[in-house]
Amino acid sequence: MTENRSRRLSVLGAALTLFGGACWGLSGSVGQFLFSTQGMDTRWLIPIRLTSAGIVLIIFSIIKYGKKTLGPFTTRIFRREILIYGLLGVGFSQFTYFLTIQLSTAAIATILQDLAPLIMIVWFCLIRRSAPKPKEIVSFLLAFGGVFLLVTHMNFQHLAVSPAALLTGILCAVGVAVYNISPVHLLEEFPVPILQGWSFVMSGIVTGLIFRPWTFDYHPRGIAILGICTVIILGNLLAFPCYVTGLKYIGPEKAVLYGFAEPVSAAIISALFLGTGFTVYDALGFAMIFAMMIIISRPEKEN
Repeated sequence: MTENRSRRLSVLGAALTLFGGACWGLSGSVGQFLFSTQGMDTRWLIPIRLTSAGIVLIIFSIIKYGKKTLGPFTTRIFRREILIYGLLGVGFSQFTYFLTIQLSTAAIATILQDLAPLIMIVWFCLIRRSAPKPKEIVSFLLAFGGVFLLVTHMNFQHLAVSPAALLTGILCAVGVAVYNISPVHLLEEFPVPILQGWSFVMSGIVTGLIFRPWTFDYHPRGIAILGICTVIILGNLLAFPCYVTGLKYIGPEKAVLYGFAEPVSAAIISALFLGTGFTVYDALGFAMIFAMMIIISRPEKEN
């Protein structure tokens, strides 16, 4: 690969991850609107959202790629990776992300999921049996400080974020780490729409069987239907393919960094249109977590 082509792909990858992150942020804000004003429940929304988006992508993949659409199920390695990537990565992160929004706000959910790089560091330290590097220790301290400010607002009697939202937000970060790390062989062999389509369909079926949305006494109308369509189009059909394609071009470390567009866009939209408060402590918490991501993403100096 020539240097110019490599540079172009790096720029394209950064742009795609930025765009994907911004789409996720807007999608999360729409989700917050649906939960807070339309009486919607995450357990009802997620199976419908994932299944609908997955069917669209699978149909698109069949038309464009033909028999290759079934490729992720042809070998044991591919089957294992698509199950881990689709269910434990994409599906799990989607459910816990929207549950965190329902329990708090879109801005809090997105910034907590951006703790994913720390989860990835822990994982790589474990499999390499190595101690964290100095910059990784600093990153842990920054992330801890940022989350501390977001959760407490320095008021220890009334937490700004509930323990349940904190837990689901951290679990979402685990899911994000899984789908950044796991599809090693899949991304080398298959187009992103195929991987996303199967991930959404599998996750939609599993969450549907678990939560049974048809048993909910909820019937969306008007603006709620428009909100659901917006969440599906922005959060699934645009955000995931763009982000994962960018991940393929620039790698998980840089992709997670550029994905910081998500909490920024969610915070701005929530503050301007949903009346969500954004305090100095929130700004400081965001800044510390963003600093953590910058430090993690800096390349190692060669001796």
